[in-house]
Amino acid sequence: MKKLYIIAGERSGDLHGSNLVKSLLKRAPALSIRGFGGDEMQKAGTDIFVHYDRLAFMGFVSLLTNVRTIFKYIRLCKKDIVQFQPDAIILIDYGGFNRKIAKFGKEKGIKIFYYIPPKVWAWYQSRAFELKKNVDRLFVILPFEKKFFKEKCNWDVDYVGNPVLDAIKNFKKEPTFAEQNGLDRSRKIVALLPGSRKMELKRIVPLMAEVAKQNKDYQFVVAAVGNLNTSLYQELQHLPNVKFVEDASYDLLSVADAAIVTSGTATLETAIFKVPQVVVYKTGTFEYGIASSLVKVKFISLVNLIAGKEVVKELIQQDATLEEVDNELSRLLYDHSYRSAILTAYDSIYQTLDTGSASENAARLMLNYLS
Repeated sequence: MKKLYIIAGERSGDLHGSNLVKSLLKRAPALSIRGFGGDEMQKAGTDIFVHYDRLAFMGFVSLLTNVRTIFKYIRLCKKDIVQFQPDAIILIDYGGFNRKIAKFGKEKGIKIFYYIPPKVWAWYQSRAFELKKNVDRLFVILPFEKKFFKEKCNWDVDYVGNPVLDAIKNFKKEPTFAEQNGLDRSRKIVALLPGSRKMELKRIVPLMAEVAKQNKDYQFVVAAVGNLNTSLYQELQHLPNVKFVEDASYDLLSVADAAIVTSGTATLETAIFKVPQVVVYKTGTFEYGIASSLVKVKFISLVNLIAGKEVVKELIQQDATLEEVDNELSRLLYDHSYRSAILTAYDSIYQTLDTGSASENAARLMLNYLS
């Protein structure tokens, strides 16, 4: 019986990891799968050793202040891998942690598969050579990544499609979602997606609250994350035109007229649901200074990166103000030619990504490489 050790360190990795595990077990039901992940991976059939909620740190400052905790879990992970003796380690995103495990696994002679690698094309590109050294097969999910690794370090990697598309294709819409949550379909519904990391919420929630206060005629709905403390949403909680839904962002996007989205996977999800959006992002001054000196790409949202041009407005740091967000939201809702241009670009992005199921493609290739 083949054994796989799988590591996902945050919520999106847990979702994509769960779909990968389902695809692996469908092809090879006798597989034994263990590792780091969350509730979705556990439901799919993974024996979870450590839950990702102990590891979800974001940003330079947060990482520095939690470095001892992170290294403790790296040590625990290495020890558990040695005891489990897997045939391969599957790493999902979570670059800082997983790159260390890749090096460790390679030294131990274990096959290393990396699904959804770190965004080394965005900054600190020399990490591409480190990945090539320590990873047996790399499975990328953005079309331009295959070209990047070939040109940067002469490495042929596998483009498997995008797992966000898988998740949305498998999504079953709740037909009475609007009614259940007291939403009036005759009024504008604006989805608020502030992210799933504590540091993101602390910066973005106050701005979203200002926008909601400014636009009392709109219905704002927050896509809240169930395992986060509700105090993180405090500024939004008692506003009369703001409602909350928990762990139901896809249902929310299926009824939204526009969205305010923190940069990340949610920008792509919003695009696939064909909801015009404005992307907002704020971080600490120190962290922003470091990031801006390192980043090698023109955009921060996956929508614009995949399109190779500005499809949606990105309001970053000092540009993420009430006035700017409010102006853009008004355009998204009422400028019909502007909305239409965004939706047309969304269609092109969808066609670029639609290469079959990413998790099915990755599972098939992984099992082939194992045998």
